[in-house]
Formats: sequence, C-alpha cells, structure tokens
Amino acid sequence: MNAQELICAALREDLGSTEPDLDLDITTTWTVPAGARATAVIVSRQDGVMAGMELAGHVFRQLDAETCFEACTADGGRVVAGATVARVYGSAAALLAAERTALNFLQRLSGISTLTRAYVDAVAATRCRITDTRKTTPGWRELEKYAVRLGGGVNHRMGLFDAVLIKENHAICAGGVDAAVVQARKAAMAAGRQVPVYAEAETLSEVRQLLSAGPDRIMLDNMPLETMTQAVSLIRRSLPETEIEATGGITLGNIRNIASTGVDLVSIGALTHSAPALDLSMRVSIQS
Repeated sequence: MNAQELICAALREDLGSTEPDLDLDITTTWTVPAGARATAVIVSRQDGVMAGMELAGHVFRQLDAETCFEACTADGGRVVAGATVARVYGSAAALLAAERTALNFLQRLSGISTLTRAYVDAVAATRCRITDTRKTTPGWRELEKYAVRLGGGVNHRMGLFDAVLIKENHAICAGGVDAAVVQARKAAMAAGRQVPVYAEAETLSEVRQLLSAGPDRIMLDNMPLETMTQAVSLIRRSLPETEIEATGGITLGNIRNIASTGVDLVSIGALTHSAPALDLSMRVSIQS
C-alpha cells in the first residue's frame, strides 16, 4: 500500500465512507458555521524528531485541495517542547475532519524518528549503526522505515524478497546454519540473482560453522556481552569483510556496551513496534 492509498484508507476509516464527504463529520457539521475558514497550529508537547510532514499536508488537502499546509520544521528536524511544527489554513470543516488522521501519521512517524535518534545518539563515536527490522505495522512499512532513516538509522531488508536472512527455523529445516547459507548461495546463483545472505548465530559454535560458509552478514542473536566480544574477534580474524550485527534484547541501557564490542550494526525491533507516539496537538482559530 502506497502513502496515498494509506491516506485514503485512514480517512475512509474515520469518515465511514469511500468518498471524502465532510458532512459525515457530524460533530463539525452540526456545530461549526458552514463555510467557515480557519487557521490551525500544530504544536509539539515534547522534544523530538519530526517525520511525516508532507504526508500530513496531503491528508488535509485530500479533504480540501485549497488547504495551505506550512511545515515549520522539515522531516528529520529536531523540535523542542512547545514548538510550533506546522501551520494550516483552509476550510474549518476540512481542518477539523482531517485533524486526527493527520496527527496520527505525524505522531506515529515522529515517535519512530525520535526513538531512533535516541539510539543513534547512544552509540555516537563508535562504528555501530542502528538498523530496524520487519516488525512494522502492516501497510506502514515504507513509511516507518523512512522514519527510521530520518532518525539517523539505516534500513534492514524491506521484506522477504530482497535479502536472504537465515534464522533458527531455517537452519533446522536446512540441516544447519552453514548448510543453509551454502544452499541459499547456490540457489541465488542458479536464479541469476545477486542478493545479500545474512545468517543468525546464537552460539560460538554456530559462529564457527558460518566462518566456512562466509555469509555477507553474521547476526549475533541474544548473545551475552562476553560471548559477543569473542564472536566479533573470531569473525574479524577469518572474515574481515563480513558485517557483524547484534540483535535481540537490546535497550538504551545496554546498547553502548554492545556497540563497544565492535559490531557494525545493532538491529532493534522496538524502533517500529514499540516507539511511543510524539505528543502533538492542534489548535484552531476561526478567521474573521
């Protein structure tokens, strides 16, 4: 689902119709003077990193093409509590009907950018980059991964189609993690496709198995810090070009120590499945 389809689906959900009929917002229709024009400001109630500005503008214009949406902070920009992040001018009915949908997009995406930035800041001055996972809201993946990039993170694979990622269950079915890597490389070659091959390892024994298979990235899954340090040393000696990723059980409290082991990336599912929404509000005034 692309952004425009998602906007239309969200507005249909709120207005209860396949057409953007403002009369279906019965609260506004029954309480606000017909034809009234309004000005609105969107304010952040906390510090954060903005994401979704262009999307929010499209939401308002979907209900009134003449709506003017002025972003005061670009996507990826930091804001402080109390800052005005956008101003909107147009039909009062359209502004009120679009308000919640626009804020839902802004709050959700800005929350992801804000949390990502917190993790990026926590590993500053190390070689480590912060990456996301596929633990995204159904239909929102491209938007949520965009928000991760705005927060300073990098994207993992977009889906099951653009990289091989061998997890525990794949390894069990294939007869071992190293066998799975070898089979995946042969299949890719037969198909004439060049795709990266990643593989998870939970133990030093599995890391040693992967050294001969040579995946493009070894993901150290839920490893204790001491074991992870040993694993990084093993991989660097045998496969200096292979990326090393830490995954599983990572928090803001322990990420600095994990980054200090020398891993290249840390993947964090919480960036997209548990990021708290950025607290934003919209206030409207009627134009005289």
